[in-house]
Amino acid sequence: MTTLETRSPLTGVEHALESACDHLIGLRSPEGWWKGELQTNVTMDAEDLLLREFLGIRTEQETAEAARWIRSEQRADGTWANFHEGPPDLSTSVEAYTALRLTGDPPDAAHMRAAAGHIRAMGGIEASRVFTRVWLALFGEWPWRDLPVMPPEMMFLPSWFPLNIYDWACWARQTIVPLTVVTAYRPVRRLPFELSELRTGRAPRRAARGGWEAAFGALDKALHRYERRPSPALRRAALRRAVEWIVARQEADGSWGGIQPPWVYSMIALHLAGYHVDHPVMRRAIRGLDRFTIHDERGRRLEACQSPVWDTALAVNALLDAGTPADHPAITGAADWLLREEVTRAGDWAVRKPGLPPGGWAFEFDNDGYPDTDDTAEVILALRRLDRPGVRPAVERGLRWMAGMASRDGGFAAFDADNDRALCTRLPFCDFGAVIDPPSADVTAHVVEALAKERPHSPVLRRAVVWLLKAQEQDGSWFGRWGANHVYGTGAVLPALVAAGVRPGHSSVRRAVAWLERHQNRDGGWGEDLRSYRDATWIGRGASTPSQTAWALLALLAAGERSPAVEGGVRWLVERQRPDGTWDEPHFTGTGFPGDFYINYHLYRLVFPITALGRYLRREGSPATEPPARSAGHEHSDGSRLPSRLHGAATISGESS
Repeated sequence: MTTLETRSPLTGVEHALESACDHLIGLRSPEGWWKGELQTNVTMDAEDLLLREFLGIRTEQETAEAARWIRSEQRADGTWANFHEGPPDLSTSVEAYTALRLTGDPPDAAHMRAAAGHIRAMGGIEASRVFTRVWLALFGEWPWRDLPVMPPEMMFLPSWFPLNIYDWACWARQTIVPLTVVTAYRPVRRLPFELSELRTGRAPRRAARGGWEAAFGALDKALHRYERRPSPALRRAALRRAVEWIVARQEADGSWGGIQPPWVYSMIALHLAGYHVDHPVMRRAIRGLDRFTIHDERGRRLEACQSPVWDTALAVNALLDAGTPADHPAITGAADWLLREEVTRAGDWAVRKPGLPPGGWAFEFDNDGYPDTDDTAEVILALRRLDRPGVRPAVERGLRWMAGMASRDGGFAAFDADNDRALCTRLPFCDFGAVIDPPSADVTAHVVEALAKERPHSPVLRRAVVWLLKAQEQDGSWFGRWGANHVYGTGAVLPALVAAGVRPGHSSVRRAVAWLERHQNRDGGWGEDLRSYRDATWIGRGASTPSQTAWALLALLAAGERSPAVEGGVRWLVERQRPDGTWDEPHFTGTGFPGDFYINYHLYRLVFPITALGRYLRREGSPATEPPARSAGHEHSDGSRLPSRLHGAATISGESS
């Protein structure tokens, strides 16, 4: 890293913070919530058109608007990427090209010729991912027999048996179940064109496989043989159970889990099972997509998901950290809305935690089946700072549920406990996206921060802190599962450790501070390119962004830093603020599936800078109303202290006590 530029003393922080808060308050809905756009890539729009074509409901207006958006996202070389300024992605380009052919773009048009040429150069349809080839198989452009088999009979596997549906992460589970129905029916609805221009005629090269991969390859061959002549009675029973499972999990807004993949595949599966488009279940599903649709001058696009609970909790915490009074109407209205969003019934998580009472919060407007510990922690951190009717009981229920979702190793995953069976990742079907939900540093950190405020002496907190200390990377950072990447992980963990009583002088904290300082950009900001998930040379490297700069600042402030690095990061935010009080952030800094699927949370560019600037002005690393605790503890060789209630955590992670 080059030396940080030296500039004039910092000015204008108070004005920048006030302007940003005004802008954020202005974005609040009349109902009390905040929701920024959740931007992903054009596969959402391509698959929406293909879905509507398959169901026979595609309209000319939808087609024209979606085509305009897909064309606008095409790169100069003719391909499509998965994130801003990212490399070309083969499968995304195949799906986008297919959708544009469907909309009427001729294959000899310049932009289509360029796309086809690059697709062939990247390996063609033959090298695309399984999910892309499933879409092509629906329309006769790929043979079903050449796809891996996932039979619906897997619905009968008990929850203790390997590869049962509850071994999958909730998002994968809700996708796999309908796909077992689709692949059992193997429908083909021909398009009025073929995609021969995207074929190379060569089978994709496959690396030699041994171990579990070889075993699952043999299993797939056996399943193909069974698929040719399945047991009629068993197949009918399996399809019936799968369809009933799908219908039982439709949300009030018509979605499945509030996310696109299970939504579209569930609609196709139910349609194949006899649910016509005018059936109430299908009508709700089709109508629900409208809420996820954005129209503007660039066309029509779909959000893969929506994040109102997450955004609202972040906004409340940001405004409070900035000094907004707790009785401000924006705060109280948001709190009342969050209270109404509490999840009060059991979902799939109860399979592994059958005795745990429900509670907590989900990510979306309507997702009562899948609350998550990450949102629950953030909501608790917001609500506990407010004196509102109903807050305390809701916080207590959320704490009980959240703490009860600890995995056996002490860490926390987002949606399930102990959802870590790696066998699922070895199946031939699983060549895209995370399919299990093991504990992660960023989620565990948010839970630790909430527990530290509410249950500071609990064994579950101590075990989670130990988990975090052991999860630290050799370079001093932490991996970020749900945000990009080590900057996000480190930005989440340091405030949590300090809140839990780990002293700023502790060697784990100092190593993390040193990592952040080493990776600060010359302009004073921080950034990490999403390619860091696959290429370690990108770890901690990338164009400076407002959200990532704020994450780094939150970590440094929590560690007690009042350094040139902090001043440089704050200066970067102040000098790059827009006149309307927000910041530009075209780069994607959110993560759906590491290495495969990324998100630009449009509110991140605002809420995290507000939080960082607010804490900076108050010279604190934790929320303005609660300065960090100064509890006594055991001395360490580095001169730091570890509170008595956490004594032993550093020893377990290799630190001398």
